Amino acid sequence: MEFFTAERIIFERDAVTRLGELAKAYGKRGCYLHGRQEDQIQSIRKILLENGLEICDFQIHGEPTIVDVKELVNKCKAYKVDFVISVGGGSVIDTGKTISMMLTNPGDLEDYLEVVGQALPIKFRSAPFIAVPTTAGTGSEVTKNAVLSVPEKKIKVSLRGSLILARIALIDPELTLSLPKETTASTGMDALTQLIEPFLSIKANPMVDLFCRDGIARVIRSLSSAYKNGGDIYAREDMCWASLYGGIALANAGLGAVHGFAAPIGGMFDAPHGAVCAILLPKVMLVNYKAMKKRGLDTSKFLELSNIVTGNGQGNMEECIDIIQSLCEDLHIPRLRAYGITEKDLPIIIGKAKISSSMKGNPLQLDEEDLTEILINSL
Repeated sequence: MEFFTAERIIFERDAVTRLGELAKAYGKRGCYLHGRQEDQIQSIRKILLENGLEICDFQIHGEPTIVDVKELVNKCKAYKVDFVISVGGGSVIDTGKTISMMLTNPGDLEDYLEVVGQALPIKFRSAPFIAVPTTAGTGSEVTKNAVLSVPEKKIKVSLRGSLILARIALIDPELTLSLPKETTASTGMDALTQLIEPFLSIKANPMVDLFCRDGIARVIRSLSSAYKNGGDIYAREDMCWASLYGGIALANAGLGAVHGFAAPIGGMFDAPHGAVCAILLPKVMLVNYKAMKKRGLDTSKFLELSNIVTGNGQGNMEECIDIIQSLCEDLHIPRLRAYGITEKDLPIIIGKAKISSSMKGNPLQLDEEDLTEILINSL
């Protein structure tokens, strides 16, 4: 067994005030990537400048494309940056990972990308990278992959390798207090999916299971509270822990059919990743469980999962799935049809999902009928 995560993890309220002091250890010049929240941008810029750092900063709009990243890499090289800081959601953090990797590795970005490139191994450790999440869902601060959008081909692709892991993952739950309800819901369900899929993955191991057990329990008890009362710091802390655990888990045990579907759907339609995962999750769990029983395979992990979710120790998978389905309804998660997906799109989605790297972690290989059932029940 091998286990990968960020070099250093800092988890505490108000941790962001330490960002300048931490970044100084990596040099004087930095690239600061961020989202759109102006108050937050200015306060963090101030923290960095007060520590004597020279900063070039860029706002990231949505999911990064290959063209976007190449342009930013050239700007960072021209500015001769020593380190990269990302403060934002998964897209901002994935952009930072990719830029920091390209600052130290030769060739073109396409050399390292899957599907549209050569998927060459990353040879050299990335430039120092500090990841500061402002959402609680992707766990990107501790994952060893980055996702980029290729709009012209309607797909999303990844680069991956342990050498792109962050030097520091800094998690400050207070940064998530202002998250809108819709974002809280979708990213929270992404976190739950990224705990359940690694737990059931064929690549799961005892260390990953430790993170998943605790993380799943935290989501079940706190996501609704964070959604209903965004200022509940205890619920927000639970969700930040869950997101962190999910990132650690997927980096070491992979994912499953939910993400196998979510990748092509996200490339083909304007659909939030977490919301897509949410609506698919209970349907995939049900089909996987039925298929495992039908083929006489070991379902003990499913029963353990049901005990964590239901809290009653009776190993009732149907009740477990009902709880997750009810959670989706309470969070007002839309069905796939809300994004313009129809039955005529299903063969293309299924074809792309079958070759997705995430499918390799699913508890078993699903057939065409299984995959169709999942999507039909999610429309």
